[in-house]
Amino acid sequence: MSWITISVLIVSGVFVGFINTLAGGGTIISLSLFMFLGLPANIANGTNRVAVILQNLTSVSEFRRRKVLDFKKANKLAIPTMLGAILGAQIASDINEAIFRKAVGVVMIVMMYFILTKPSQWLKGTDALLEKPVNWMQVVIFFFIGVYGGFVQVGVGYFILAGVVLGAGYDLVKANAIKVWIVLLYTPLALLVFILNGQVRWDYGLVHAIGNIMGAFIASRFAVSWGVNFVRWFVIIVIVVFASDLLGIVNIREWVTHVFQ
Repeated sequence: MSWITISVLIVSGVFVGFINTLAGGGTIISLSLFMFLGLPANIANGTNRVAVILQNLTSVSEFRRRKVLDFKKANKLAIPTMLGAILGAQIASDINEAIFRKAVGVVMIVMMYFILTKPSQWLKGTDALLEKPVNWMQVVIFFFIGVYGGFVQVGVGYFILAGVVLGAGYDLVKANAIKVWIVLLYTPLALLVFILNGQVRWDYGLVHAIGNIMGAFIASRFAVSWGVNFVRWFVIIVIVVFASDLLGIVNIREWVTHVFQ
């Protein structure tokens, strides 16, 4: 790799790590960049998981140090997500991505509606839900979240945030902590599937991870010190941008390609 390629991978990784830790959707930048650098889509998809693991390991460490991570409920939600991720990674090549991307875009818009119309629920959480144990509906929901995360990863953070905030009653800061822990647990399983299929470019993945770690560290500190209102508006901005891409209103991949030409 040239120094230009290394620099681009690291700098872009900072933005991806920051976006993914506070909200989600940064993976589309990683996939676009990897494909621009010549990797086939399936290898770009597998390679991205290397940085995701290290990025979330950094975020989890910081959230844990600040004592905002509820491992007990997070682990119960993580189990079905992990099982789903294995399935999602295995069937990745069989799913029509174009249709799936549009479906995700619609879900993101719906999620933004709840953020805008029920801000108190996102900012403060719901004590009544916090006290309830994980139910079978949450298990099913997080299984399918895992299927999607194993398949493509892009935007999976929004699904997890919606499930943790609206379904389990956590505020956005604590929900983000649970989100990165769940992603950290299921991603190695998805990565293993891609490794077994020879779909990981380790040099690109590890260099990109350097930036991801930096971005994740910065974001996890901001999430706690700046509070849930900052996270809320950051999530809204990112949803608007990436939902627009998924619905075909703008083309982020084309923009990334244009910038680095």
